[in-house]
Amino acid sequence: MQPLQSSSATGAARSIADPRERLIVALDVPDARAASLLVDRLDDTCAWFKVGLELFVGAGPAVLEPILRRGYSVFLDLKLHDIPNTVAGAVRSAAGLGAKMLTVHAGGGPAMLSAAQEALTGVANPPQLLAVTVLTSMDEMQLKAAGVQRSPAEQVELLARMGLDCGISGFVCSPQEVGALRAITGPAGTLVIPGIRPAGDAVGDQKRIATPADALRRGASYLVVGRPITQAADPAKAAESILTEMASVL
Repeated sequence: MQPLQSSSATGAARSIADPRERLIVALDVPDARAASLLVDRLDDTCAWFKVGLELFVGAGPAVLEPILRRGYSVFLDLKLHDIPNTVAGAVRSAAGLGAKMLTVHAGGGPAMLSAAQEALTGVANPPQLLAVTVLTSMDEMQLKAAGVQRSPAEQVELLARMGLDCGISGFVCSPQEVGALRAITGPAGTLVIPGIRPAGDAVGDQKRIATPADALRRGASYLVVGRPITQAADPAKAAESILTEMASVL
């Protein structure tokens, strides 16, 4: 599946009709066996799985192969953040793993973002780079503690504009900033949104959240859902409930 392309912002957010194509389930588990069991339990409820730091560090790059072999797309969420040369090398290494999307952290600055994007030049079937803006676990108080005096919305906009200037058109932000980022990126932007919580679900450590329907209405391209599905007594049933809500606005 290719990143969304459409003639309007609404079209970009809604051009994939099947909600399964827009749901990314986060495999935030410690090892390959746990990931395999979870994929088995969720079979046919989504087209995408996210492999993040916990699983990637615990199981290594080889954990992607069985997921890809079963026909799923992989969102490799490593949030690469280092000096430009190091990130460029990591991007080149990750590009050969078969993931469709790969995250770098926008906080690394324009030189790092440009180096990451340039590292994919000439790479066959490269992953789409997504710049992570402000983590959904951070609110204004957390930002200020880290020395950032802007509001989360202001910081997200600043980082997104910087990413666009560096040739990156995909971003990760909270549901609260989706509408503003869609206006900035236009229809070609790919907006991948974590912090999704069905109505009445536990918030956990997330600060800036929304329901699946609200995030889609605001212009999300893909929704990343972890604990509301993976920690449910019946993960497949929980996923189907989210898909039903997503379908109601598509």
